[in-house]
Amino acid sequence: MFQILIVDDDTHTRRWPGAVLTAAGYCPHAASSAREALSLMQDTHVDLVVLDVMMPGMDGYEFTSLLRDCRCDLPILMLSARQLPDNIKHGFLAGTDDYMTKPADEEELLLRIRALLRRARIAADHSLAVGDTVLDYDTLTVRQGSDAQILPLKEFYLLYKLLSYPDKIFTRIQLLEDIWGPDSDSMESTVSVHINRLRKRFDGCPDFDIITIRGLGYKAQVKERTHAVEARP
Repeated sequence: MFQILIVDDDTHTRRWPGAVLTAAGYCPHAASSAREALSLMQDTHVDLVVLDVMMPGMDGYEFTSLLRDCRCDLPILMLSARQLPDNIKHGFLAGTDDYMTKPADEEELLLRIRALLRRARIAADHSLAVGDTVLDYDTLTVRQGSDAQILPLKEFYLLYKLLSYPDKIFTRIQLLEDIWGPDSDSMESTVSVHINRLRKRFDGCPDFDIITIRGLGYKAQVKERTHAVEARP
């Protein structure tokens, strides 16, 4: 059973998703602050966090940034009353995986949680398929039908990261730290260069595109004819 942590300082707001998640077969845990959430996470395995933004002390943005700075890849869904584009942008820049505004639709909330859990599982595996494109993490190989090519290390890791989380926006800084490491002397422009190389390699690919999100970074977009991104054992 998936363990989901709800972090919100409002009692009613904590109870509602808790009831929805329980009815859907999940095991919810609740915390009223980021500090309480951190304490709970030390003793309890958590698969996903549903996180409010406006909290006393450490807010949701700061809590998310803290987790990402600690190299924690736990899926995070921000659920906030803040609806302005800048609020949403701030959330993704902090490192959230998804963002919903209150009041949330029950069915949509569950669909987004399922999608985030699925993406997290795929990222933990060593092979994934996007339509007819198959990435083999152990051999750095990308197969498309009968064609196969071995990618340079950083290009492969970059592509695998993006396709593991379709439609998730990654900033250049996030990708630089994840792929090249936090102590790398490389600059953000290095990410752009590698993105351009990947685009040239897979120009016209029927399965996915790599999209630039102006002012934010990049995301992989699965094309409509591809029905799923799935892990392969």
